[in-house]
Amino acid sequence: MTIRNEDIEAIVKQVLINLKSSKQIKNEELGIFNDVNDAVNAAKESQRILRYMSIDQRERIINKIREKTIENAKLLAQMGVNETGMGRVDHKIIKHELVAKKTPGTEDIKTIAWSGDNGLTLVEMGPFGVIGAITPSTNPSETVICNSIGMIASGNTIVFNPHPGASKVSNYAVRLVNEASLEEGGPPNLAVSIDKPTIEMANILFKHPDISLLVATGGPGVVTACLSSGKRAIGAGAGNPPVVVDETADIKKAAKDIIDGATFDNNLPCIAEKEVIAVDEIADELIYYMIKNGAYKIEKDMVDKLTELVLEKKNGEYVISRNWVGRDAYKILKALGIDADESIRCIIFEANEEHPLVEEELMMPILGIVRASNVDDAIKIAIRLEHGNRHSAHMHSKNVDNLTRFGREIDTAIFVKNAPSYAALGFGGEGYCTFTIASRTGEGLTSAKTFTKIRRCVLADGFSIR
Repeated sequence: MTIRNEDIEAIVKQVLINLKSSKQIKNEELGIFNDVNDAVNAAKESQRILRYMSIDQRERIINKIREKTIENAKLLAQMGVNETGMGRVDHKIIKHELVAKKTPGTEDIKTIAWSGDNGLTLVEMGPFGVIGAITPSTNPSETVICNSIGMIASGNTIVFNPHPGASKVSNYAVRLVNEASLEEGGPPNLAVSIDKPTIEMANILFKHPDISLLVATGGPGVVTACLSSGKRAIGAGAGNPPVVVDETADIKKAAKDIIDGATFDNNLPCIAEKEVIAVDEIADELIYYMIKNGAYKIEKDMVDKLTELVLEKKNGEYVISRNWVGRDAYKILKALGIDADESIRCIIFEANEEHPLVEEELMMPILGIVRASNVDDAIKIAIRLEHGNRHSAHMHSKNVDNLTRFGREIDTAIFVKNAPSYAALGFGGEGYCTFTIASRTGEGLTSAKTFTKIRRCVLADGFSIR
């Protein structure tokens, strides 16, 4: 592509204006707009500058975003809990640090080249342009930071429409992204957001002609709306991750790992263990060690009360009560009339696989335990309870054949073996971090390269010196 001299001059002029005015822009104005059309226009102008910035310039901005995220991790965590009422500050600090340190940047953007008798061909990853992103209330600022790093690394700017219940902390994260850009000589609106986001504004974003790609991280409703827009879309939707424990597992370790994973940020991560399917011969031992690790087991009468407390019936179907999503286990127990203290991290109970507390993705530190006669039965139950989301699944076993078969048959984007679920995000496991896991549209764990278009550049009969 040829860049005209007047384009270069305009870009340089705009960057200089940004540099001169950056100190005059108040923090509370950085990237936050009342009108979605104004937000898109600002992001479009900034993308025109970003696309001609060097990879090194992009990476400097990303490094500054990482730095600011770590500096503000405690504040973002506190803001998130205060605004949404969900999760735990100590765990949210870990999540922000994880995003800052382990989200891929420009190193994820790679070029493939072929050269031979017929010349040189390059395949490069190029930006879409302006991306419209919907973010959740469960991992709000973590998702904003994670998406911003990956999308900016790939040369895109972003218009966020955050969850209305988490707009303050989400927009604070957007401001941090733009502060980082300005401090490194970039434009002020690499990421923009809506001051008071609504469904109507999301619908405008879905249809806006200047939005080239949509990315929705959230519940099934918003993901379906995004995928129905007619635009190229990435859908990171819900899951109901089962964890299978067979008779060969290290039961003591499995119990600890399951409780640790299921209670991380009070079960808000979409990858977290949501129900346990245990082979009958080890189920009692597993429950014993789960209790040793901070679980409180309730019996049938209390299970019925718990169901009434955390689930609501709408149109004859159960839906989760938002009042209890991401709440502490001991607080849920107190609402049931059970005196419990903060040492109780998880509520467990036994039930059959059709029980609504097992069927529904609760996003609460509550685990139903289903007994299976053998590992074959456990795998069948787990596959049914995952509901075909193809999101995440977990297993504790020392039998390689069982692990292999379950992984193949459940066919999820994430399959964690013999570890807490959060190992999938690079916390106690290898690999990079992301909070946008697109199981529904098949991209899996997204990163910078996910947000690129593949372009082939061919030069025939040249640049081959072999």
